[in-house]
Amino acid sequence: MQKRHFLSLLDCSPTELGQIIERGIALKADPISDRFKGKVMAMIFDKSSTRTRISFEAGMAQLGGSALFLSSRDTQLGRGEPIEDSARVISSMVDIIMVRTFGHDAIEKFAQYSSVPVINALTDSYHPCQLLADIMTYVEKRGSIAGKTVAWVGDGNNMCNSYINAARQFDFNLRIACPDNFKPLEDIVSKNSDRVWLGENPQEAVSGADLVVTDVWTSMGQEEEKQKRLQAFAGFEVNHELMTHAASNAAFMHCLPAYRGLEVSGELIEDPAISLVWDEAENRLHAQKALMEFLLG
Repeated sequence: MQKRHFLSLLDCSPTELGQIIERGIALKADPISDRFKGKVMAMIFDKSSTRTRISFEAGMAQLGGSALFLSSRDTQLGRGEPIEDSARVISSMVDIIMVRTFGHDAIEKFAQYSSVPVINALTDSYHPCQLLADIMTYVEKRGSIAGKTVAWVGDGNNMCNSYINAARQFDFNLRIACPDNFKPLEDIVSKNSDRVWLGENPQEAVSGADLVVTDVWTSMGQEEEKQKRLQAFAGFEVNHELMTHAASNAAFMHCLPAYRGLEVSGELIEDPAISLVWDEAENRLHAQKALMEFLLG
């Protein structure tokens, strides 16, 4: 089988992504097997994580394999070894690698020199594994997302960029509300202008939406900008009042961690009639197991 990487949603066809979602739902119902017996995953973390580490490590264990946790303190990458050298060495000893890092160019270089599949578990540009979980959750709870309207409210960050790719791959319309100077990557917005609306008004973005999504206003590595960001994002909280502008059966998602009273109200995130956040978090496990199966053949 030809080696495949998963660095963004564009690395799979829409048909393949649909198959991964369907397989994730099936694995959720039947989670334990030995199909990965003898397989080893290397998990490389330059950024801290809760859901990413637990979901990948538990997923490998449930399928009979094992996972190695490698922080920047645990490898020569942290001491300046060239990415290409580490990629060659690590990939010669394991079957699959996930990388959670800062610059997207770093994971692209790592994948270029890896002899095994590489999964993007988050970069500053994209977070495609989270989108697999999000789409899986919507399909489970509301049905097909094709033809629906999704609203993104908040920072034009890696999640927002991945939602733009998801709109293209899963065939939905995306309405984005971001403050000026906090917009998503201009290149991918322009390439998907037929299905992406970009503005600065949360009410306008959410109007009629079937799904409303947000994320933290200050991501990892942006801590020095926190006060500036809090001022810029005033009025961008997703709450019950904002959700009244959405469709009657609209859902809310957040990839977590969430800061109640900032990007989302505590009342909304805990409202089981609207919030799918906890199913979304759990589905990281099942969707990623399906992705690993796909990449390992």
